[in-house]
Amino acid sequence: MSGSTGLDVRAVFRGDISEYVGKMGPSWVAGAIAAGPATMASVITAGATFGYSLLWIVILSAILGAAAQYLAMRLGLLTEDGIVSVVETHLGEGWAWILVIDAVLAAGLAQLVIMKGVADVSATITGIDARVWGVVWAVVLALGLAGRGYRFIEFVAKLLVSAVVVAFFASLFVVPIDPAGAVSGLVPRIPAGVDGALVAAGILGGAVHITLVTMHSYTMRAREWTSRDYGLATFDVGTSMLVAFGIYSLAIFLVAAGVLHSPEVTASELTAVSAAQALGPLVGANAKWLFLIGLWGAAVSTLGGNTIVPPYLIADKLGWGTDISDSRYRVTLAAVALLSAAGAFLGGAFFPLLVLVLAFGLVGTPFAILVVLYLLNANAVPEPNSRLANLGGLVLLAITITTAGNFVREQVAAGLGDPITAFVAGFALVLAVAMVVLAVKFLRELVAAA
Repeated sequence: MSGSTGLDVRAVFRGDISEYVGKMGPSWVAGAIAAGPATMASVITAGATFGYSLLWIVILSAILGAAAQYLAMRLGLLTEDGIVSVVETHLGEGWAWILVIDAVLAAGLAQLVIMKGVADVSATITGIDARVWGVVWAVVLALGLAGRGYRFIEFVAKLLVSAVVVAFFASLFVVPIDPAGAVSGLVPRIPAGVDGALVAAGILGGAVHITLVTMHSYTMRAREWTSRDYGLATFDVGTSMLVAFGIYSLAIFLVAAGVLHSPEVTASELTAVSAAQALGPLVGANAKWLFLIGLWGAAVSTLGGNTIVPPYLIADKLGWGTDISDSRYRVTLAAVALLSAAGAFLGGAFFPLLVLVLAFGLVGTPFAILVVLYLLNANAVPEPNSRLANLGGLVLLAITITTAGNFVREQVAAGLGDPITAFVAGFALVLAVAMVVLAVKFLRELVAAA
């Protein structure tokens, strides 16, 4: 395969950039999930609660998100198969089931909370009960996805993500940014306490998430991309995750740090409406509605992209087709969409719930990254990773493990009496053991090959 060895991002420049712009798409679906209300909640909470101190992790999240998608892209293009099938072929059925359960749990929990966000915002804008909106959106989602499939999601993702990025980028021109404070936020540090660890994990979890890593091979297959499309796929990752998602996260964070930061703000009490109202003195009486419409657009695009993840993985594991031409996949897709209506019936404010869901997803992400790195250095692909690509992958793995571990440690330190904390701790322990076993397996194979 020409131009794809190792970390060859130069492959982008061997193609026609104007042609790439018209053809890009799969990574924008991942970007639509990343640039959603959960990331918005995390970065707003970070800026409002801690000021500029977490700017470094906001920037890092875009870089690491692009790196994670690049590695997932390489695996998908080099194998030209779904990640679950590749894992089952080269690692075994048990490892495939662990990956499926890990990703489906993370995506399923996120789906419920995101639906709650869409329904709550819809209710605030229209005055109609959020539970009614939950059912309406679930039906619309089921009909749209089961009827038109992947291309429907890709179109909506590119449209809404682009609009939301432009809207928040424009807000930077009216927000008072403190340059000295922003520069101080480039020094890596995590504020002490559960809130600091939770918000940091939430920010990173928005960009480096197991759902984004696992879905990429399937969205590329839906576009029938192969190893010949390496330059296009690399450009797709760079424009969506590094540029669009990076601007989105940075703009929202700077707005929150510049306008919302106050000693009275706590991460657990921040709501969408309180954040919107705080912008009133800055942009006028319409601040609440502008903010909520932006949040609504991000939530809708994320909801659609996230819906397709569990059906992709389940269908691949059971040997079904991964497009709507297979009726079993179509039924599974519709079922996931309809079941998400339950999210509208959840209690509590969805901003704190979104941050918690992202942090939970981050706990499951290091395992997926380790699996991708293992496969990219095994006989699963015709060309193993370069040293630079492996170094980037190991840095990504180390940072996600550290951030997720810090979050779990702070949660456990606060007490295991809460069922959610106990579940997160148990989930993290199971995946930690699986990662150790997989790492030992790889080292043994490496020694044997030497």
